[in-house]
Amino acid sequence: MADAKPGDSVRIITETEEFSGILMPRPEILDRNVTVLKLENGYNIGIDNSKIKKIEVTERYEAKKPAKHALKEKTGLPNVTIISTGGTISSKVDYKTGGVIADYTAEDFVEMLPELADIANLKAKKIMSVMSEDMTSKEWLAMAKAAEEELNSGADGVVITQGTDTMHFTSAALSFLLKNLSKPVIVTGAQRSIDRGSSDAFMNLLCSVTAAAKSDIAEVMVCMHGTTNDDYCLLIKGTKVRKMHTSRRDAFRPINDLPIAKVFENGKIEIVNEDYMKRSNAKAEAISEFEDDVALLYTYPGIKPDVINIYKKYKGVVIAATGLGNIPNALLGEIKDMKIPVVIAAQTIYGRVHPLVYANLRELSIKLNCIFAEDMHPETAYVKLGYVLGQTSDKEKVKELMLANIAGEITERSGSEFLY
Repeated sequence: MADAKPGDSVRIITETEEFSGILMPRPEILDRNVTVLKLENGYNIGIDNSKIKKIEVTERYEAKKPAKHALKEKTGLPNVTIISTGGTISSKVDYKTGGVIADYTAEDFVEMLPELADIANLKAKKIMSVMSEDMTSKEWLAMAKAAEEELNSGADGVVITQGTDTMHFTSAALSFLLKNLSKPVIVTGAQRSIDRGSSDAFMNLLCSVTAAAKSDIAEVMVCMHGTTNDDYCLLIKGTKVRKMHTSRRDAFRPINDLPIAKVFENGKIEIVNEDYMKRSNAKAEAISEFEDDVALLYTYPGIKPDVINIYKKYKGVVIAATGLGNIPNALLGEIKDMKIPVVIAAQTIYGRVHPLVYANLRELSIKLNCIFAEDMHPETAYVKLGYVLGQTSDKEKVKELMLANIAGEITERSGSEFLY
């Protein structure tokens, strides 16, 4: 036991079983009487020390200095920039907590997945190391600016890696913040960290670089697994995508729309939905203004009127309402007193709100001048409101822009989304 050190490959013999793997440092938050072992499948287990009979070292760990490989340019290949921001796709174990931390750079991705160098001439750019739950409009604006710089200085496409928890917020934000987009900007990540055998990071990155290099699609898109297996990845419009599962590899689904395309590991791109912007020679422009003082509120049975009072000091609020956009009558008086734009979205996620079906819907839309967000899901409506208020504070102009289809966020007719 004393002879084995963290990083060594070991065989642990207990009273009833044997385990093989890599001995891990014990996280500070874990009981001192537990030994942590990383199994060959990438998962960690804890073993009660009182049950361990013997630990055999099968291979000593030798720390290697990271190799620095220059990304060599190949004639005839398109140029793709990988912008790294953090998240599970760029995570490794933090032995102080037992969790993962964002650490790998885009160069690391290329070293771990050499096939990328045969698809495009790659440029690596790490602009931040932030887990997605901590991202704000500050990070979205920085991503948009970085993408603008790369697209206007020779990149044929951009891939942005980030954490998945708020990826659909980011893709929506970039869809509004990048104007005159003439090349693909693809947001990708991983549901499972790169040190796990079941990680989806490699295929997601491979498909993303393939789409950025070869597709004729000039949109902000999310590229993630289309099934739980390694069948293909989906390219989904940035304003019509949502994370729909906590851990499945196919968590990202198109909402009220079809995906734009399927991307396969062999480089094949199969277009599913022809409704997309195509490549051109336009010069991309990153918008630099976004209003943070916006809120997203879900209604629920029994909600009290005073809950909404806090939102009156905001510049705007999106209410995720029930059904077609229904809000309890108890809230109508509070909404009437609000001097800010109030946007109504459907908390059902799929489908669209309708301002005229029921009496309280008519009151919200006609008397209270609420803005019904068509078939935008609540998170896209929230991001769009922040974008719109960054451009104007005039309530009528805000309503006009919220109801305009700026980045494919509103579909004229939905209904095929359950195919995916």
